[in-house]
Amino acid sequence: MKVAVLGCGRWGTFLAWYTSRVGHEVYLWGRPDSWRFQQLKEEGRNEYLRLPDDITLSTSLEDVLESDFIVISISSQSLRQFTRQIARCHPRGKTFILCMKGIESATGKRLSQVFGEEIGTNCATAVWLGPGHVQEFILGTPNCMVIGSEDIDTTKTIVEVFGSELIRFYYGQDLIGNEIGAAAKNIMGIAAGMLDGLDCSSLKGALMARGAREISRLVRAMGGNELTVYGLSHLGDYEATLFSPHSHNRRFGEAFVRGQRFDKLAEGVETVKALRLLSQRHELELPICNAIHSILFEERDAQDVLLSLFLRPLRFEF
Repeated sequence: MKVAVLGCGRWGTFLAWYTSRVGHEVYLWGRPDSWRFQQLKEEGRNEYLRLPDDITLSTSLEDVLESDFIVISISSQSLRQFTRQIARCHPRGKTFILCMKGIESATGKRLSQVFGEEIGTNCATAVWLGPGHVQEFILGTPNCMVIGSEDIDTTKTIVEVFGSELIRFYYGQDLIGNEIGAAAKNIMGIAAGMLDGLDCSSLKGALMARGAREISRLVRAMGGNELTVYGLSHLGDYEATLFSPHSHNRRFGEAFVRGQRFDKLAEGVETVKALRLLSQRHELELPICNAIHSILFEERDAQDVLLSLFLRPLRFEF
């Protein structure tokens, strides 16, 4: 099979490495002016891994879209504009796999919705979600992930093509729950990092419990299955997001409350804007998401907000 990976950041480069490892012909696309792409072209590696020699690096979007499967791994907020660029190449009959965890902040739309609006109905679309870090995968540490699509045959085909002993895939049966859950766990990651930075890490247990319950209510209000939140895409990703030293969102939250710079992408920052929009749209209280939004964008004190959130007066748990 020919597989194109669009995006040469940390995750995109890993996906190219992994797809080559499971036996496919791989094309890794990057923008000509991308310093990450130039590093891969000149050195054959980045800070996480060395690319196999059989991966073809390309800056021609039209050429790589001739592949059988197209994997997209870019910033979630860039997806709409990038999809318009793809659409101008007129792909037909292709299978696109979105490997990002986010929600469009301006509209509150899921990434599969954004992609579908711009690409049309001539191609199949799926999402690849769940826990796992590049640093652990390249050491051979296995994990479980989820493939989801509106079409079960598409889901099964992708699982068959990309599954291995390193990544065990499960069929995602609820696209709404999987996408919202995967995006929202990044907000919980920021909250966890803030608790770490405030030396209140013991509250991460409460964050896990209340966070999952909060997002399950949103998924139900949006027409999804609230139980999906307790699967791999959300709760199953907590260990990799709330506790891992590799998590960009957790590290961002910790750096934020300590007044330190963090220059890598933390998708939860924009996602929290989208969750706030969805909470208003569905007239639903999302206390943790609203708390993180107030800290990041309303200059509220993190310690006051988070401690008052978790240590508020007695109430029933459910």
